[in-house]
Amino acid sequence: MELRKVVDFMKTTDFAVCLNKFFIRYLPNVKGSSPSTIDSYRYSFIRFLEYLQEALGIRSDRVTVNDLSYENVCSYLSWLESSRHNSPTTRNQRQAALNSFVRFLILELPEYMDEYQRILAIPVKKTLQPEISYAKTDGIKLIMSLPDTTSTTGLRDYVIFAVLYTTGIRVSELISIKVKDINLHEPETLLVHGKGNKYRYVPLMKYAIPSINRYLDILGYSQPGKENEWFFKNHMKKKFTRQGINHIVSKYTIMARSQNPDLLPEDFSPHKFRHSSAMGLVDAGVDLVYIRDLLGHVSIKTTEIYAKTNAQLKRKAIEAAGNEIIPEELPEWESNVDLKSWLKSLGSQKL
Repeated sequence: MELRKVVDFMKTTDFAVCLNKFFIRYLPNVKGSSPSTIDSYRYSFIRFLEYLQEALGIRSDRVTVNDLSYENVCSYLSWLESSRHNSPTTRNQRQAALNSFVRFLILELPEYMDEYQRILAIPVKKTLQPEISYAKTDGIKLIMSLPDTTSTTGLRDYVIFAVLYTTGIRVSELISIKVKDINLHEPETLLVHGKGNKYRYVPLMKYAIPSINRYLDILGYSQPGKENEWFFKNHMKKKFTRQGINHIVSKYTIMARSQNPDLLPEDFSPHKFRHSSAMGLVDAGVDLVYIRDLLGHVSIKTTEIYAKTNAQLKRKAIEAAGNEIIPEELPEWESNVDLKSWLKSLGSQKL
């Protein structure tokens, strides 16, 4: 069921009118949501409409704003887990999409405020925080040593890795870099086009500057009139896609793991450069506020995940070292014969 077709069928309902405004105007223009976020929300509403029809018998062309009730949303979230077998994480993503729409409706139809507040108060499912997968410095050094920088393609790949790791930017931000976003005058910086049409400047590391300069010269980007060219282009001389960057990283990851399988995690990907960069900064004692600004996080709570992971790893290392130094001790009741006998006798005593 395509959402656009559904909306076409529902043009006479207030729900369809609001949903159309939500996707066409509010998300891209007001919220500045990325295409991937909008696509994720689209699937969430497809599932919600499927639920209304399958579970409640409400046809898609008859759905109204009144159907977006607290009871229906609660039932929908339960249906996702019981009938669709969605994980708590997916359930929470679907709930986030509905909540975003509800916040939009507060502006459009404030007369339903009480019901909206009840919906927004529905708690999200608690999920276990997965361990962050990343590569340590030796792993990054290995994968960055593999591109043949004497060739244009190899130099491009090396610069891609250098930019990903030293700036910690997202893949979507990497492929959106234009020549004019690179500033090689002190202090050397990169203008990053982040989520929600937000911009930030991040520093370019000194050791990466010579390679970036050489890349600019070889591609002719130093010449006037090239300012709006994409900084990284694929073999077709077009803007890279996420899949294209994934392919490059996957190719070199296989090469690196063939040399030393322990230095890179099995699930190493372009995004793991970001994790590796953040973990390296945390390990170096860099303030979380600076790391937050560098990574473009809206909330420092997101950045704190790296600090917690770092603390957990340190605890494991300390405990492992302690086990090597401190001899294993038997419980007192194992070495104390009288105490052991008393504990055993408890089972035979009648209370």
